[in-house]
This record gives sequence, C-alpha cells and structure tokens, in this order.
Amino acid sequence: MGISRRTLLQLAAGTGILSRAQARQSRTGLKAKIVIAGGGFAGAACALALRRLNPSIEVTLVDPDDRYITCPMSNAVLVGLRDLDSITVSRRGLERAGVICARDRVVAIDTQRRHARLGGGVVLGYDRLVVAPGIRFLWGTPQGYDEAASLTMPHAWSAGVQTQLLAAQLRAIRDGGVVAISVPTGPMRCPPGPFERASLIAGFLQANKPRAKVLIFDANNRFPRQDTFTEAWHSLYRGMIEWIPMTEDGGVVRVAPAEMTLYTANGAHRVDVANIIPPQAPAELAVQAGLASDHGWCPIKPLTFESQLIGGVHVIGDACIADPMPKSASAANAQARQCALAIVASLAGREPPTPRFESVCYSLLQPGSALSIHGSFDVAAGEIRQLQAEEHGAATARQEVRNAEDWYRHIVNDSFGV
Repeated sequence: MGISRRTLLQLAAGTGILSRAQARQSRTGLKAKIVIAGGGFAGAACALALRRLNPSIEVTLVDPDDRYITCPMSNAVLVGLRDLDSITVSRRGLERAGVICARDRVVAIDTQRRHARLGGGVVLGYDRLVVAPGIRFLWGTPQGYDEAASLTMPHAWSAGVQTQLLAAQLRAIRDGGVVAISVPTGPMRCPPGPFERASLIAGFLQANKPRAKVLIFDANNRFPRQDTFTEAWHSLYRGMIEWIPMTEDGGVVRVAPAEMTLYTANGAHRVDVANIIPPQAPAELAVQAGLASDHGWCPIKPLTFESQLIGGVHVIGDACIADPMPKSASAANAQARQCALAIVASLAGREPPTPRFESVCYSLLQPGSALSIHGSFDVAAGEIRQLQAEEHGAATARQEVRNAEDWYRHIVNDSFGV
C-alpha cells in the first residue's frame, strides 16, 4: 500500500492533518470535505454521486487496492464463462470525476475532532465520514475453518485469489467426485449466491465430469427462490445437486482440511472439493469505531444512512442494517446514492429527499438461463419497508441472461464511472 506524493498534497497540503482554519472554512460550505472508507460498490458509488451532485465537494476515497474485483459475476468465472479480468474494475473513472483515491486503509476514527487516521500515518479531517467497509469472515466457524484452511477449502466469497483457487479445484476434480458447498446461518452477502454457484458448478460438471455431483450443506431450512431453483435443478441437472437443510443434518460444525472432510452433527463427509462459506459480520473498522450494535451489524437512519450510534458518520453497503433490503451490490449502490443526496442536502441546509430504493439480484442457472429477484423499498415511520417483490424465472430465462449482463454493465458504470 502507498500514497503518491501528488495524492498526499491533495489530501493534506503537506501535513496530512486538516487545519482548524480549513475545518472552519469547510463547515461554512466553502469547501466541504468528505472521506469515504472502503471502495467497493457502496463506497465508490457514493464518491461518484457526491462529485456529480456537487463538484465543489472534496471527496477522498480510501481503499488499499487500486482495482476492485466484483463479486457479481464471479461465479461465472469459477466455471470458465468469464475471466477474472472481465470483473476487475479500475479506479480511473472515479479519478476522472475528481475523486481523490488514496491507496491506504482507515484504521482509526476520532469522531470528536473529525479525523480519520490511515494505516500509513496520514490523518484526514472531514466534515462527513462515510464508512463502507463491507464484511469480514468469522473465522473458526465451522470449527477448524481459518484463513489457512481457506487455501485448501476456498470460500471464494470475496472475488480474486479465492475465485482462482476454487476454479482450479473444479477443473482438477475426478469424474465421480463430490463438490460440497457449506452455507452459513445469519445475515450474509448475496443470499442467493450459493445456489447460483451450485447451478453453474453442476453445469460445468455435467459437461466435463458427468458422474460428479454437488452437495449443498445448508445451516438454514429455506433459501431464496427455493422452488424455482429446485425446479431448474430437476430439469437441467437431474440427480446432480442435493440440498441438505439444517433439519436433515445440513449444518457443518467442523472441517478437517487435510482429510477434505466435513463434519455435521451426525456424520462425517469426505469430499473432493469443499467450498466453505463462513458466517459474516461487518469489517473490523465498523466494530472498532463503535458503529456496530450488540448484535454485530451497524444501525442507521434510513433517510440519511447516518449511524444511529455516532453522529456525522454514515454507514452504507453490506455492513449496515437496512432490512428488508438484501446485502447485495444493487442494494449497496442504491444506499450510496441516497447517502450522497442526504449529505449534499445537509451541507446546503436542506432536508434529505425521501428515498425509493430499487434492488435486483440475478442468478445464472446455466450459460443460457437465469432468474432474478426485484425489490422496491421506501422509508416510512423511520423504517425501510418493502413495497413489492417480483420474481422472474424459467419463462423468461434467456432474456434474464441478457438482463443480467446489461445490469452488470450498468451498475459497474454507475458505481465506478467506467
């Protein structure tokens, strides 16, 4: 990680600390300074929206990576329908929009002084701070599943190296082998994702290792679009995918990576490839800053996405509590745009607009078919409420593939400006 001299000068006029005079000037609206921690869909979309809404606002996006590898479409990479470059996004579009991109990480927040300290020692003053840290994995659940184990039993729930590891294991599996997917309980990123993954892996095996099969060990008893997925599996991959719910001993409690064995309450299951998706929580910054509540996630005010626990700090994306919105790229983008609108309104002394959020999750079933879940949400009585949900499935399966591709191009452009 590092910050160029030019960026340092942009960030802090040579010191890395916003002077009191600059801070006072900023708060009068002459030059508002917004710092955004985290450059995924939520953070990037908020940065871009702020610059488009008011180019006089100085926006600094802090993220250790100069590129972002998207989780949407990463399941297609696993089975060779895409390559990793096709889901890798640069920061150039943000920089063209005037966003200052600092390759570092926010490691501490002083909410009294309104300072954000970076890992490299730079301290940024801000008028508003937006925290979009994403998730962290709760290592140790199942027992024996830690970062070292993920090199043998990849989770591939953050795209990049993990995606490549799991893809290589799938290519090397023996015909007649077993791929296991372990689904955690609790809130998680992209709830339909494991079942899209099972579908695409089954399609890959059907074409290349037709005697292999997929077992889904699920710590839950229901999953999104269950009837539609199940019907598609019966039609496309008869006998290749078996879903094991919690009530039928589907919860994995321990893993033994060296033996490639998964243990449930009532048995041991030796497999050829194990995709263990661990339970999730907000990234450590949210916890350290006091933005997370006792139950682990970050409560927010739905009109502004300002933290309910700390004033002047907004939390968007997977880390926040925005139920019934899913934890997805589409929801993160919608939250980011509302957060940006609310910040601009606040700086101008106006009330934030009343939002209407749209969210969509696409799941590929095979190269030529897909399904989707569309949701509309608004805010009433201080809470986010779902207005409607539409499900599109087999009847429009081919059109849904085209819709998914169009949606992906649009959301990358709308979030990253590329």
